Amino acid sequence: MSEKTLVSAHFHPKLGLYWLVSGAILISVSVVGIPLLLIWFPIGLLATSRYIANMSAELTEKRLIVRKGLLTRTENTVPLDKITDMALIQGPLMRLFGIYKLTVETAGQSGTGSLINLVGVLDVQAFREQVLQQKSLLTERQSTVVDNVDIDQLLLENLQQMNATLQRIEQALTPHSPQ
Repeated sequence: MSEKTLVSAHFHPKLGLYWLVSGAILISVSVVGIPLLLIWFPIGLLATSRYIANMSAELTEKRLIVRKGLLTRTENTVPLDKITDMALIQGPLMRLFGIYKLTVETAGQSGTGSLINLVGVLDVQAFREQVLQQKSLLTERQSTVVDNVDIDQLLLENLQQMNATLQRIEQALTPHSPQ
């Protein structure tokens, strides 16, 4: 059963360039890495564009689904009711490119750090707000269902008690035949 996609994230056009520059800075730190810069840009440009093409983030009525990867593709499906925090992070280089990292943490996740890291989502504040709003709607619906189930259970128990009382009254009122 496939859920309807409410929102799909789109990624910043400068995301690939951000990754290339980040990698170039790391490679440049080592003297040995400087000659690798000649190889880094053509290979990095191809790799980042392919990686970005494989990235997606979809919000459905009950889940956040994130797909990414180049050689090893991963798909994380997070139930909205398990999300405990969605943080926005922006380092100095990210500010230069106007890019944010969105981290998603969940209840019961093992290890340290976030379960999902999404870098470069366009209009990330609006995407985050939509996820949190859908989470709130889902939580409200679930609590209403739980309330209704509790009321139904109480009504059923009361009816069963009334039925048992009526049966005792009937037994007390029926005449016993002499033996």
